[in-house]
Amino acid sequence: MSEQLSERQRTILRYTIGDYIASATPVGSCAISRRHQLGLSPATIRNVMADLEELGYINQPHTSAGRMPTDKGYRFFVNELLKLEEVSDSERKTIVKTLEHTQEPEELLKEASRILGKISHQLSLVSTPQISSAKFERLELFNVSSTKILVVLSVKSGIVKTIMMEVSSEVHREKLDEVSRILNERLSGLSLHQIRETFATRVKDVKDDETGIIRLLLSSKDRLFDDVLNWSHVHIGGTPEAMQQPEFEDPKNFRAFLSLVDDEELMAQVVEKRDSKPGEATVTIGQEHCEEKLRHYSIVTSVYKVGDVVGTVGIIGPKRMAYSKIIPLVDHMARTIASLLS
Repeated sequence: MSEQLSERQRTILRYTIGDYIASATPVGSCAISRRHQLGLSPATIRNVMADLEELGYINQPHTSAGRMPTDKGYRFFVNELLKLEEVSDSERKTIVKTLEHTQEPEELLKEASRILGKISHQLSLVSTPQISSAKFERLELFNVSSTKILVVLSVKSGIVKTIMMEVSSEVHREKLDEVSRILNERLSGLSLHQIRETFATRVKDVKDDETGIIRLLLSSKDRLFDDVLNWSHVHIGGTPEAMQQPEFEDPKNFRAFLSLVDDEELMAQVVEKRDSKPGEATVTIGQEHCEEKLRHYSIVTSVYKVGDVVGTVGIIGPKRMAYSKIIPLVDHMARTIASLLS
């Protein structure tokens, strides 16, 4: 792709997209000439912009307007022309101050989504860790009342998952300890995914007397050994800030954005289908999305890793987002979450 553009074309494209991101209005040749002191006349810049339009990097909403980026232009900008900014000291301090004293993991992720949305002025997503690949460490059973048992599941990343189960009658402590011992022996070293798929086979010969504990665990295996913790799956923040973006002054765009925020299933898909590695942000732009609802937006995501499990931090916003600021901010938040949860 880089061979297609001369240095002059690259420069004009960088300023066209950069100015459009800053102003949210189509950019003309006179404006570029005036703002950037390139030593080029508006007529020369206009000719270069015409070439860029012919190549599909920018377009012109109507004859008398300036130019604005296409999806192809944004992709070239992100891949070839972008200069990432450092996360500012004040932003780093705000993030740490907000999160470091948060005791509960769920609350930490919720606060992370809120502060990320506030800083970025975009819609932010933070998912709970997906633990299907995590290695089982220990399962413990506790009496909570005569009709309730607490199941505490630990995985080797240090994450603990709990669920409450109803029993028909009180189960003695000795029986709970016996069932825990048997399960810990048989499930040791397996991933939660493996356990979920083979649990019935692994416990089929265990005597299940009148307590029915094994039957109860078997009926709850999908809930106990599923992919996510028993926290909210995706925390969404920044909705009020994102609504202030100029794109959403149009009622049609505003309604579409609200529909996007309310689509919990789609929000879950956004964070589940990310292929990025820790420390490597992924950027998906416009028509690159398979889902029609997302094709007017860009998504920047980065995964965070806690032991052997991962979650996702992401930002959704108009394609005209400040990529130079958003990409390092998402990466920094992912690293911060990983550090605080580890």
